[in-house]
Amino acid sequence: MRYLVTGATGFIGGRVARLLVRNGHSVRALVRDPEKAADLARLGMTLYRGDITDAKTLRDPMRGVDGLFHVAGWYEVGTRDAAAGARINVEGTRNVLQAMGDVGVPKGMYTSTIAVFSDTGGRVVDEGYRHDGPWLSAYDRTKWIAHFDVAEPMMRRGLPLVIVQPGMTYGPGDTSALRDTLIQYLRRRLPMAPQRTAMCWAHVDDTAEAHLLAMERGRPGESYIIGGPPHTLIGLFALAEEITGIPAPRWHPSPEVVRAFARLAGLAERIVRLPPSMTEEGLRVVAGVTYLGSNEKARRELGYDPRPLREGLRETLLHEMALLGIPAQRPPQGS
Repeated sequence: MRYLVTGATGFIGGRVARLLVRNGHSVRALVRDPEKAADLARLGMTLYRGDITDAKTLRDPMRGVDGLFHVAGWYEVGTRDAAAGARINVEGTRNVLQAMGDVGVPKGMYTSTIAVFSDTGGRVVDEGYRHDGPWLSAYDRTKWIAHFDVAEPMMRRGLPLVIVQPGMTYGPGDTSALRDTLIQYLRRRLPMAPQRTAMCWAHVDDTAEAHLLAMERGRPGESYIIGGPPHTLIGLFALAEEITGIPAPRWHPSPEVVRAFARLAGLAERIVRLPPSMTEEGLRVVAGVTYLGSNEKARRELGYDPRPLREGLRETLLHEMALLGIPAQRPPQGS
């Protein structure tokens, strides 16, 4: 089969593109600068120069493909300039899906996120849930618009599109704020793990596999939550301590305390530049919030089966420890 992948130079998109190649498919990758994506070409992918924000570059790469994986997106938390979120997540998605319809691509797969539901208030919601604002971050808001105001209306008009909604995706090769947090922990510099904050944690390889399952088995017009098992942030670092022997953060502030710090950070960042995780937005998204979605539909219809957090977290932490030169400690028996 012949597929086009947007976002093939990114964390999830790169895993999707490589998995397609390993499975024997012909892969086209839309990239802004082919010279900087030579590693993809060496794997046998055909590179097309283009940008999802430039509609005129999208149709040629789509002609003749059997399917489209639109994975490209903007993911920044705590940035001062969120204009790229609307340009990439909203208008870029509109461009890609419009081109898909115009060219007549038989089937498409769009990568949304559980974050379109924002804080679920401790509930594990399903694909039928809808949150209409306010949102905790510019990322949440722009992905909501792309999901509900762009992709879903096009599906209702007959676009043969499947939506997948990952949760918190982790693993070797991550470049997001989550990796920064794990490195802070490994260096014993992470100050806190807030109470009640919880997410659905999926290893990047499971997330990539779910994309291929959605293309193969997903029903056009449907959305599938592909988050992994739910765990609190405190629980994640308790597992990390068992794996590495490095103490987990012992300070577990309440959501009210974290929100108070967020308000102070909002004042401070008018004067000084703060690390993304310590900005008003960066603190707000971990102030006892829950991004929780049920993957039961994906399990039932796609055969999705994500690994336990302990297994994937062990691989991830040992990978980061090796990069940092931190020797692996012998874990306690039974961990």
